[in-house]
Order: sequence, then structure tokens, then C-alpha cells
Amino acid sequence: MKKTPKKTVKKLPKGRPTKYNLELTDIICARIAAGESLVSICRTDDMPSCVTVYAWLRKHEDFLNRYACAREDQADTLSDQIIDIADTCVIGEKTKILPDGSEEITRGDMIERARLKVDARKWVAAKLKPKKYGDKLQTEHSGEITTKYSGLTDAELEAEINKHK
Repeated sequence: MKKTPKKTVKKLPKGRPTKYNLELTDIICARIAAGESLVSICRTDDMPSCVTVYAWLRKHEDFLNRYACAREDQADTLSDQIIDIADTCVIGEKTKILPDGSEEITRGDMIERARLKVDARKWVAAKLKPKKYGDKLQTEHSGEITTKYSGLTDAELEAEINKHK
């Protein structure tokens, strides 16, 4: 009787990955740029925990730079999502309990939910890329300011100053 060789099965480490891995960090950055939050990415079983990712960011400057770029890209993605949310009608139901204990069900566009989603994305985009999406108020002055002392020579200004001493 001939013995068949046992198949060698590569055992995967148990738990979440904790060793720094360029391929894994590329996936994290791509998902961030696509608009996902780090928390939702790290909830996935095949992803490291947020604590591990933060440690990698402190330890690996190349990852930190790619992560920063991904966050900037995320702001642009969130901006694009705002348009999609505003343009998409989502019909849903709202239930209201009346004083007599009965329920009133209303069907219609979920405008309040859409507004919340838009506002959240606007806020995050403004924090990630403030120069582009922030509420920057720019005040410019053009022209000139004139006073009763405009046009005086240095000697005349000095005489005015001495009058008020």
C-alpha cells in the first residue's frame, strides 16, 4: 500500500493582521480615498484594528504620507457624494405616535435624513481640506484710506503731533 503525501496547508495567523504590510496599507488608503471611514475599514475581519493602524502611521512615514493623500482624496469623494445624495430621492416611512397612542405613518422623501448626510459630509470635507471646502471668509480692501492728515508732509505731520501733546 502506497502512502499519499499529506498536503501542506499554510496556516493563517489567528486574529487580525498586526504586521506592517505594504499591500494592506494600500488597501486601507484606497478605501479611505473612496470615502470609507477608518473605523468601518477596521471593523472588517481581515483588517488590522484602528490602534494598529495608528501605530503604523506613527512608525512608517511612507504610510503616513500616503494616508494623508488618501484623506485629501476622501474630501473630494465626500463632495461628490453630496451631489448624489441631493439628487437622489429616497422614499421612506416615518412613524409618529399620536397622543391617543395610535400610530400615524407617512411615506415620502427622506429629506431630513438626506440633509443630515449632506451636513456630515460637508463638515468632514471642510476639516480634511479646509482651503477647498472650508467656510473661509476672505476680506479684501481695494482703494485707499484717506484721513484729514493724508497728503501732509513730514514737517506738517510733526507739527500736528506737537499740537496734541
